[in-house]
Amino acid sequence: MAGRMVGGSAALAALVRPASAPDPAAGHRLLPVAPELTGLLPHRGLRRGSTVAVTVGQPRHSGGTSLVLALLAEASRAGSWCAVVGVPTLGAGAAAEVGIALDRLALVPHPGPEWPTVVAALIDGVDVVVTAVPHSVAASVADRLAARARQRGCVLVPYGRWAGADVTLQVVRGVWEGLGAGRGRLRRREVTVSARGRGAAARPKEITMWLPGDGLTRIIPRTAPAGSPASAVGSRPGGFTVVGPV
Repeated sequence: MAGRMVGGSAALAALVRPASAPDPAAGHRLLPVAPELTGLLPHRGLRRGSTVAVTVGQPRHSGGTSLVLALLAEASRAGSWCAVVGVPTLGAGAAAEVGIALDRLALVPHPGPEWPTVVAALIDGVDVVVTAVPHSVAASVADRLAARARQRGCVLVPYGRWAGADVTLQVVRGVWEGLGAGRGRLRRREVTVSARGRGAAARPKEITMWLPGDGLTRIIPRTAPAGSPASAVGSRPGGFTVVGPV
């Protein structure tokens, strides 16, 4: 089943009504994330009412879309509704591969000039709302959407630069693997993700992990080779490598 493609105010209202119904995760203030990502978040999960921004560094350090999908996967499996606004390159196939329940996923690839209205409507009825950040978004609009998310208990995930987020996750480095001497196939990407924010998230953190590049978007924990510095210092039981303080 494909994710629900929303293309108009009527379709949006029809989606928000069923999404507003109680779900198994609704009574919990924290929505779960993959174990590899818990060290990046101050409460080891997505706190309802918070704003968690995802950004990427230079273009060659791409990986933001895979990181966004990884953030959604566990919450979706636990019963939460998710929506993605303004990211036309994010497809239902990739979402399904990471484990996102497509019957609880809304895709709004082209929200148009009514972007703030679309995002606000989804915040009212969806547990997690991911939205690409328009270049021209005013600070007052961003503040209103973040305040609405706090009031409604929704997790707002801006994909792009967003001032004032509770936590900002950034893909700061990325290296592809899979190509041999002039031939081969890109299989996966080693990425380093940094986290910074306010309050409990004020202490910067950084981890390195594998993100597959072959259409699969599930996180593969990085396992350092035996005898390497990373295997002796900074390793964690989950198998990922901590590059910065946790």
